[in-house]
Amino acid sequence: MTTASNGDLAAHVGANLPYLRRYARALTGAQDRGDKYAMAALEAILAEPSVYRKDLPAKAALFQVFHTIWSTSGASFADGETGLAARAQAHLAGLTNDTREALLLHTIEEFSFEDLSAILGVSPDEAKELVDIAYREMSKSVSGRVMIIEDEAIIAIDLEAIVAEMGHQITGVARTEEAAVNLADQEKPDMILSDIHLADDSSGIDAVNRILAKHGDCPVIFITAYPERLLTGEGPEPAFLISKPYSEDQVRSAVSQAMFFASTETLKA
Repeated sequence: MTTASNGDLAAHVGANLPYLRRYARALTGAQDRGDKYAMAALEAILAEPSVYRKDLPAKAALFQVFHTIWSTSGASFADGETGLAARAQAHLAGLTNDTREALLLHTIEEFSFEDLSAILGVSPDEAKELVDIAYREMSKSVSGRVMIIEDEAIIAIDLEAIVAEMGHQITGVARTEEAAVNLADQEKPDMILSDIHLADDSSGIDAVNRILAKHGDCPVIFITAYPERLLTGEGPEPAFLISKPYSEDQVRSAVSQAMFFASTETLKA
């Protein structure tokens, strides 16, 4: 749907702002950095509404403003980063420009190549090539031990197959908070893929917080049927988030991205 008038601007931006937060957090690897860039896009539109293109669908128009800012002031870490952020910077240095962005836009945010063309300022064919390059580059960049926290057996099996096919080792699958904590004690994961609500009404967020507090930082991807509840920008929220139902490409993209980054905030159940 194309933006109808300036009077609808606030409604259009507000409806799509949670998804811009999700995208920006995945790009930067952290809630605070991602939300800062999302807010910069919002401020740019408020200061000069004409930057918001009315010839584009509402979500694409918002993301296009974001990319104008991201391409000039973001897209990398500052010097002096340490820990996982420094490791991420080293990996990112070897990637083709705009490939991570194209992959996230196409898979997680489900933009068409035509929309990617407008957002990134390339042709649709070039947008498709960027996604193809991203898959090739990121599939061989980072691999590690992945722990899955998921109480639905069919979903757990599916996630396990997708992640294993990417070349990662599965440390195990846990169905409850306590089982997840015990599993992490047996073998520390390099990344965690977790549902929010678990079998015994325990919390995947609580499980992750306990694991990170005990074993140190690692990338975490949360899977939820209600992503908007964790994309408010109010208080600690995840850096990596997949919506249910998910596609294989979304899982592959999120796992590839998360292996570069980590979120260390304590999250709310």
